[in-house]
Amino acid sequence: MEKNRLFSFAFFPTFQNKDEFFQKITQDEEPLRRILNLYLLLNIFSFFYGVVMGSYHGVLQALIAGVKVPLLFSLALLICFPAFFIIQFILGSKLRFAQMISIVLSGLVLTTAVMISFSPIIVFFLLTGSNYYFLQLLHISIFFLSGFFGMKTVIDALKFSCEKAGVYPKIGVDVFRFWAVILAFVGIQLAWNFRPFLGDRGQPFQLFRKYEGNFYTALVYSFKQLGRSENGKTSHTAKPPNVLNRYSPLDSLLLPIPKILDGEDGN
Repeated sequence: MEKNRLFSFAFFPTFQNKDEFFQKITQDEEPLRRILNLYLLLNIFSFFYGVVMGSYHGVLQALIAGVKVPLLFSLALLICFPAFFIIQFILGSKLRFAQMISIVLSGLVLTTAVMISFSPIIVFFLLTGSNYYFLQLLHISIFFLSGFFGMKTVIDALKFSCEKAGVYPKIGVDVFRFWAVILAFVGIQLAWNFRPFLGDRGQPFQLFRKYEGNFYTALVYSFKQLGRSENGKTSHTAKPPNVLNRYSPLDSLLLPIPKILDGEDGN
């Protein structure tokens, strides 16, 4: 019965019995069902987290953010994965397309699963009146931690394919770290164009924002505004100067990439 179901947690990534899990997601049996199952989990989890994010502003923002978050994950993967797969194939990888996409999807699924596990904490701060800038930085922290676990899952799966299955070149693990940087830039640019996700209560609903600036200046601005709010000098409704823009908390999904590039993959 389980084999005939499209949606199940049979392919949910876990750090318990890792070898068994990696063997399951890289096997040749029912690859399409496996990919669809992982992709469905990714969209469900990311939609739920997007709804929680946007609920700070209202119901409409919650629904829009619930659509934007899965879309961002999907587009980032669609744009970046072909280059990764071709490079791995050139380097001598014997992993098939379905096996490789399953590995990457498993990392993203774990990322979103960790994200939604923090939802009660986010709701708590929403109910206790935390300001806009504090919530932005809270989402950054959550994405940072979630992304680290997600990337670690992919790296562990590639190492398993290299060391125990013998179907993946060792240099491919390092190439993945480089590819993750490319994924980071693409994700940041996509999130910047999709903003807002959280939504500022001090402003009317906007499907997209048109402020000038970039993610990095907006991040610095959020830290400054949080400090001023704590000192009672401003509120969460303060507007940034024209040269700054509000960043998307989703950009932090990719913040753990530099640590992984340095080899801090938890082993």
